[in-house]
Amino acid sequence: MDTSTSVTNSSSLQISQFVLMGFPGIHGWQHWLSLPLALLYLLALGANLLIMITIQHEPMLHEPMYHLLGILAVVDIGLATTIMPKILAILWFDAKAISLPECFSQIYAIHCFIFMESGIFLCMAVDRYLAICRPLQYPSIVTKAFVIKATGFMVLRNGLLTIPVPLLAAQRHYCSRNEIEHCLCSNLGVISLACDDITMNKFCQLMLAWVLVGSDMALVLFSYALILHSVLRLNSAEAMSKALSTCSSHLILILFFYTGIIVVSVTHLAEKKIPLIPVLLNVLHNVIPPALNPLVYALRMHKLRLGFQRLLGMGKDVSK
Repeated sequence: MDTSTSVTNSSSLQISQFVLMGFPGIHGWQHWLSLPLALLYLLALGANLLIMITIQHEPMLHEPMYHLLGILAVVDIGLATTIMPKILAILWFDAKAISLPECFSQIYAIHCFIFMESGIFLCMAVDRYLAICRPLQYPSIVTKAFVIKATGFMVLRNGLLTIPVPLLAAQRHYCSRNEIEHCLCSNLGVISLACDDITMNKFCQLMLAWVLVGSDMALVLFSYALILHSVLRLNSAEAMSKALSTCSSHLILILFFYTGIIVVSVTHLAEKKIPLIPVLLNVLHNVIPPALNPLVYALRMHKLRLGFQRLLGMGKDVSK
């Protein structure tokens, strides 16, 4: 596809759109990936919508822990929807062109939703810490107001602190290449096409990752370390098992989410040798957690399973 340009002055050209080439190295048969990706997207949409409706419909699920789960479902739908329609359009209809404003908006949305998911996992870790380590104070601390305030803080934190990433990318001068070897607008992939210095962009990306995801991950690990320390002090094996079961689903998803971020970051170091791997992992990390999260919660949480059965008219009780 020819590079689309518009004259900005007498001595330079500024491209007017980017071209998302898709998965590098497999352009000839990448459309075969559309089926598994579409199924993952539909699973993410359907499962998260089911969780949201179930939590809203069932009075027994009107508790802070389930409200946080509902917010996570909203974030998961937002994250998957930010990238999947465009990816499927590329694979099915060869609709590779994307305007600069659309591309920068996608960069902003991806960062916001990923950081929001990290923030919700932190809220869940704090919720489990208070439930296990401070059970007497838990009802007075973790209330509906607490969930609203925590969610509002996370939305403001991630929404405001993420603004410099697309803003700095938009200030770069893109004068020659416009083909991105990716199927979504990743910040590093976009700014690598700039004709001027991108040092500040890379620094901002690194600092934002450390300040938001890094601090969230450290606090989550600290919370679970305190939970583990408290659980190990219990004399009853039954009480220990019950305490651990209340946070096992959260821990599974948290470990998967942060491990995925670390793996995606590390694989970028080998991008020049094997460009397909980091691109594929980046896409999967944005669509697999939204599809996986509801399944883990549905399997691990008895009240949620009971809510599903009641909502779907499959019975009014279920055995543990």
